[in-house]
Amino acid sequence: MRVGYLLLITLLLTACNHGRKVNTSFYYWKTVYKQNATESAYLNHLHSNKLYVRIMDVDMDEDGINPVPVSPVTFQSKLPDTLQIVPVVFIVNDVLRNISKPKLNELAGKLLRFVKGKVTQAGKVDFAEMQIDCDWTAETRDNYFYLLRQIKTVTGNKTLSVTLRLHQLKNRKRTGVPPADKVLLMCYNMGNLRKYGTQNSIIELSELKKYAGENLSTYPMPMDIGLPLFSWAVAFRNKEYAGIDKRINFNILNDEKQFRSNGNGLYSAVADLPAYGLLKGDEIRWEDSALADVQAATVYISKYLKPGNINVVYFHLDDDVIKKYKYEGLQNTADMVR
Repeated sequence: MRVGYLLLITLLLTACNHGRKVNTSFYYWKTVYKQNATESAYLNHLHSNKLYVRIMDVDMDEDGINPVPVSPVTFQSKLPDTLQIVPVVFIVNDVLRNISKPKLNELAGKLLRFVKGKVTQAGKVDFAEMQIDCDWTAETRDNYFYLLRQIKTVTGNKTLSVTLRLHQLKNRKRTGVPPADKVLLMCYNMGNLRKYGTQNSIIELSELKKYAGENLSTYPMPMDIGLPLFSWAVAFRNKEYAGIDKRINFNILNDEKQFRSNGNGLYSAVADLPAYGLLKGDEIRWEDSALADVQAATVYISKYLKPGNINVVYFHLDDDVIKKYKYEGLQNTADMVR
């Protein structure tokens, strides 16, 4: 029966082939890179040939005058020879609000030098692609696009990719199309995180449909896809958003000495829990990236993507995060884009 089932899946995927070549990869978003057996196994099983490594955040210094690197990655291990590195730099949107063109010119050069140094630490001689991650808005668009053009100038013939959030996809007349070689659509963080209720702000097909559809097929640039593999605990006090608590996991929420299930992913603290900064009665909404939800989003997106070479990049490569997903499930998900 299992052989027949796998054959059926293969036939369905073949029948839905859109003429695309897909590479499956991951983001690496931790501040220390070191080889890990579980993480390496996923890279090998999914035949990944590149890893998108967050190099640093860029934010303003304490005086609010100059952009500075924040929490840069350190490499305790070299990247395997089988993996290309795609350095990723996250730029805080506020950096772009009140900054002069000369400082943007300076920032572009500093970014490249910093990235090159980290790539060398990773054991790589060079890199073919660099990615900039920024939640830019209509107000910061001009400065952001100017910075991208400067980065493109200093990086020469390297590919420059940028992340694209769903609101930027839908409202591109306001937020513009970035001057880059391609975009990576972040198919997550699509709902209202701060709104009290039972929604899943990480991934929800009904929310995705509000932003995507024809906006995908008409976007004037090659597009890669980012898919979520993470979960988190969203805290509420008196039904008001109180933050994300990364110390709380699903097992803790099911400890009846600490939490009571209210159904639909909501939990209440049964006592004051100072270890988590919670008071009795505070609520937690558990949000997850269930494979079925990720696959439903992928099937929907695949109907609108253009033919070509597409990178499917999972967020993110962390043994605690990915070990609940089977290799076959992640590979089948990526195959749905073909």
